[in-house]
Amino acid sequence: MNTRPASTSPAPVPPALAALRAHWARMAPREQSLVLAAAAVVGLALLWWVLLAPALQQLRGSGARHAAVDAQLQRMQALQAEALQLKDAPRPPGGEALRTLQTTLTQQLGAAAQMNVAGDRATVTLKGAPAEALAQWLNQARSTARAVPLEARLVHSAAPANAAAGAVRWDGTLVLALPPQ
Repeated sequence: MNTRPASTSPAPVPPALAALRAHWARMAPREQSLVLAAAAVVGLALLWWVLLAPALQQLRGSGARHAAVDAQLQRMQALQAEALQLKDAPRPPGGEALRTLQTTLTQQLGAAAQMNVAGDRATVTLKGAPAEALAQWLNQARSTARAVPLEARLVHSAAPANAAAGAVRWDGTLVLALPPQ
């Protein structure tokens, strides 16, 4: 059995809370209603500011983010399809990859490029090579000869007087890994 006597005195009230209760009791009912209404407005504004506004802002921006992620997904799927196509493509026999690389280099870049082969690496030296032709050649080198760029040291070159205005040209070297023979 519990032998403790029951406590009859209420818990002590902090002085600030006691003063607030006394002030509330002295207020007229109309003033109490106005204070409650003001507190409700402040509470609703705080609820909007902290909980609802950020969620609505996220919702408004989600369409653009969704479109960007969809575009990125499509690009990644295209890259995956290209990688699978390259993987499944037949490998060129021994010296055929090197001949294909040299032929496409001459066709695409002409005298602007020279290639030296040492073992399983090809070094291409560029002098005023047009950027678009270089990009096309690199794409062909990767897809037909299975050559992979390992290193590129390129700088913008001054366009010759007879070149189209705004045409980008490159000087430098490219090192490509040739497929195993």
